[in-house]
Amino acid sequence: MRISRNLLAIAVAVVCCSVLIWLSTSIHGSQKTYEVQPYITVPEYRTDAARAIDAYERLMERYMDLTERNLLTVGTDTRDIIKKLDSIDDKVTQLSSRIAGIEKALGIEQHNPSIKEDSQATPSDKKPLHPVSD
Repeated sequence: MRISRNLLAIAVAVVCCSVLIWLSTSIHGSQKTYEVQPYITVPEYRTDAARAIDAYERLMERYMDLTERNLLTVGTDTRDIIKKLDSIDDKVTQLSSRIAGIEKALGIEQHNPSIKEDSQATPSDKKPLHPVSD
């Protein structure tokens, strides 16, 4: 019995020691190695021609934006001018009808001169701007 107790005590001691050793290694953990792979990129080599082409493209984009803004402004100005011309045309039409009514009331004969193309002909004593070839 004494031997079995001693054997049991030794077995318990060995089990306790092995558990302590196992717990101490699991707490600290094993050394892990990490592999670091840096991603360093080198910018591509660009020729002078490629840089000049890129600069030209940026310049053209700026020019196109500027042109677009100016065209929008011109469109707005054109609309305003058309409104003003329509207003002037309406006023001239009203004035013409009032003058026609006044002439009719006063019995004035309306005279409509016809425009002839001969009045724009060049005088015979002046030379034409473009020589006429026969």
